[in-house]
Amino acid sequence: MDQLRELKEFAKDQGIACAENEPLKNHTSFRIGGPAALFCQPANEAQMAGLLNLCRRQGVRCFVLGMGTNVLFADEGYEGVVISTRSMREEIDGAGDCLVAGCGVTLNRLCQAAAERSLGGLEFAYGIPGSLGGGIYMNAGAYGGEMKDVLEEVRFLDEEGLVRTLPADQLGLGYRASVFARRPWYILEARLRLRPAPASLVREKMEELLARRKAKQPLEYPSAGSTFKRPEGAFAAALIEQCGLKGYRVGDAAVSEKHSGFVVNLGQVTCQQVLQVAQDVQRIVQQKTGYQLEKEIRVIR
Repeated sequence: MDQLRELKEFAKDQGIACAENEPLKNHTSFRIGGPAALFCQPANEAQMAGLLNLCRRQGVRCFVLGMGTNVLFADEGYEGVVISTRSMREEIDGAGDCLVAGCGVTLNRLCQAAAERSLGGLEFAYGIPGSLGGGIYMNAGAYGGEMKDVLEEVRFLDEEGLVRTLPADQLGLGYRASVFARRPWYILEARLRLRPAPASLVREKMEELLARRKAKQPLEYPSAGSTFKRPEGAFAAALIEQCGLKGYRVGDAAVSEKHSGFVVNLGQVTCQQVLQVAQDVQRIVQQKTGYQLEKEIRVIR
């Protein structure tokens, strides 16, 4: 494809690491996914924006990938460009009760930076295995906190290739939702507003929540985290367990015995096996309880 050749040449000229037919299973927590036609790892915002704008002008499909922790790629792979933010700068700036960081910074690193600055409010995110960009995209949350609680504004690239900034209250942040999931806007950087708190108490809370995660979640197996969103008035895991589906398995894809809200990879799993398990769970839960479960994981074909 001529467009991909031009993108590869652009990446080479800009010093952007890239590879053809890169297995996406190597870049996701599920360890699932066929090859990306072109896999690029920009080192900074300018390189990322350059790639995105060139993809837009060439009409080439592109997908921005953070830590790959809430994503399920097809076994056939992705016919387009996958842009990974993992190599982007890790610097975290800010003053007073604010932190400013790029989309590729991990949530764990951000939480640690908050503790170092004696800032509280972000402890809920410690242990969520994602990037800041991914956390904003899905309004990640846990233990009573969400990104929208601490997010002040986001800089992003819009569909016209223009860099814009919007305050959090204009980003459509809801339960596992944001405007970025509905429009071709790409997060570049965000500002968080936290609150002063003793560093020792912040760290203590972070460690407490991390211990709870390790005790309750099947972190010993590859997965994409919670497979289903919480339905109004109930909990997905409780409904699945109530229906006798804990341990339900198709091939090497299985409902976790430890936490039935997770579908895990027990070995040589395929995307289709995961989707079959999810589909079966949705069907049986609706038949037996009346609740319709919606997938939380993003399926990319």
